[in-house]
Amino acid sequence: MNGEPAVAAGVRRKLRVGVLATAVTVALALLCCVGGAGAFFLTELGGDRDDPELAALTCDPAYRVNLTGDMPRFAEYGEAQLRNAAVIIKVGQDMKVPARGWVIALATAMQESALRNLANSTVPASLALPHEGVGADHDSLGLFQQRPGWGSVEQRMTPSYTARKFYQKMVKVPNWQQRPLTVVAQRVQVSAFPDAYAKHEELAGRIVDALAGGAARTVEIAGRAVCDAAAGARIAASGWTAPLPGGVVSGFRTAARPSHDGVDLAAEKRTPIHAASAGRVLVARCDPDRSGRRDCDRDGWPNKGGCGWFVDILHAGGFITRYCHMIERPRVTPGQAVEAGEVIGLSGSSGNSSGPHLHFEVHNSGDRSSRGAEDPLPFMRKRGAPLGKSE
Repeated sequence: MNGEPAVAAGVRRKLRVGVLATAVTVALALLCCVGGAGAFFLTELGGDRDDPELAALTCDPAYRVNLTGDMPRFAEYGEAQLRNAAVIIKVGQDMKVPARGWVIALATAMQESALRNLANSTVPASLALPHEGVGADHDSLGLFQQRPGWGSVEQRMTPSYTARKFYQKMVKVPNWQQRPLTVVAQRVQVSAFPDAYAKHEELAGRIVDALAGGAARTVEIAGRAVCDAAAGARIAASGWTAPLPGGVVSGFRTAARPSHDGVDLAAEKRTPIHAASAGRVLVARCDPDRSGRRDCDRDGWPNKGGCGWFVDILHAGGFITRYCHMIERPRVTPGQAVEAGEVIGLSGSSGNSSGPHLHFEVHNSGDRSSRGAEDPLPFMRKRGAPLGKSE
């Protein structure tokens, strides 16, 4: 959208396996967004993410959280609270729960107890159980504020026990890795304030990263942790995924295109576009062009104006993602809840475009305007769902 035609005369796709690097040169002609012409060389087009060699791109999958060593520093939590977080993560590792589950469990405990092992008046003094505060709920105990049906008083005051019980119930939630953290946590906890879990998701991911070697920026393939490989329907532990596997062919607010509020991703017509994270659809419609017409059911052209068929999705933390130039009416409607990786439409060239691709934007603070736009490349890479690189 609003960009230049990008004719990629040479495309390099690099696949690094362990310490070995192989390069495959791919030549293709690619017409991209509107403006002046330019040649782009992609260092990471993305390609077929189902390649079995991808499993060799490990991110130290054997890294074990350390329960006794020095804890990282977070302004929000003290050392004892972070050790409780480490226990939650270790139990998830021992149970072979994917790293996305560690983030969900941690965010839940952050809301329920602020990562403190809370006692209450039902705990007999004779048990002499270690605790770090007294909870407000008369019969809820421990890190997850579990009620009597979860176990005995002693069990519910044992962090490793409560974490295990949480995971056992969490993994039974259908599609738990793709669904919003709030939905999954609520299915386990049945809280009176189900939306409260969402505010802890990003910090929970950062704590998991700090305690478990960047685990919140990985995806799981065949039971192995894989660094920065989220694409299509593969969901990183952070809850994000790349909207499609194509590499970046036009960047964010470049010198040549300072008003380009997103990045353009290489894609042939009718490539499935995935929701980058779970959320709620704000907009799904045909964007009018400069003349005010809504004629998105055909290819666009340079300087036509408008996003064509497009979708805006609101995610936890107030982030909004935008997907432009779809070939036909989106597969979602305003107000609809979508899961991470769900197909929301097909790529095309409607609107202000000279060739098929996906224009992808990220906005913060719930601001859909240009003021709220930020560079999608570092944003997505930080969340383990990189969009590829351009030179």
